[in-house]
Amino acid sequence: MTFALKIKNLSKSFVMHILNDKKINALFDLNFEINKCEIVGLTGKSGSGKSTLIKCIYRTYLTTSGQIIYNSEKFGEIDLVTADDNEVLTLRRSEITYCSQFLKVIPRVSAVDVVGESLVVRGSSWEFARERSREYLSQLGLAEELWDAYPSTFSGGEQQRINVARAIIAKPNFLLIDEPTASLDQKTKDVVIDMIVQLKQEGTSVLCISHDQYTIEKMTDRVIELKEGKIVSVPII
Repeated sequence: MTFALKIKNLSKSFVMHILNDKKINALFDLNFEINKCEIVGLTGKSGSGKSTLIKCIYRTYLTTSGQIIYNSEKFGEIDLVTADDNEVLTLRRSEITYCSQFLKVIPRVSAVDVVGESLVVRGSSWEFARERSREYLSQLGLAEELWDAYPSTFSGGEQQRINVARAIIAKPNFLLIDEPTASLDQKTKDVVIDMIVQLKQEGTSVLCISHDQYTIEKMTDRVIELKEGKIVSVPII
């Protein structure tokens, strides 16, 4: 089976300058693979290192040691730890999407444009992007009167739906997503799960952080559990 991502001997530590340069070890010698067209759940208590791991993969954080081998269309197998900034930015624009738990957008940009921008970055026209954006917002149950409103005025659940739509509309090759169903009612939660599973069927590989057991059971192919920066168990592929 073809791999999408290989993590090899990955460790991450932080130096806390405000605490007299105290060293905090966040991740310890992680090793695992994610296959193409596979949804892997990432679980563990708060502080176990889940978000740190995803940010290392996305290169928001630089790792302390180890390798993150991504099987890209653009460059072939590439180590995201040592890749130069231009290569990382190219992959972010064309192949890898990171959806954080919280929506961060430019003020006074409409919801439909916030979602559609992901397609425009990949070369689509604004007309096409807005059309697709409206389809996604409708599917996620966001009221039509809100489509042209500013997301900063929305409730937490509404912002979460926009965040998910923005992440999946361009159908990335690899999706990193943090708590996609945390603020959602049961009906919308099922819609999001179905949309991400559909992405997988169309070729996307997914690493998903979730504390929600329902989401994990319904959506993922297998689960990797972290505890204090170490992998507790990795089911056989």
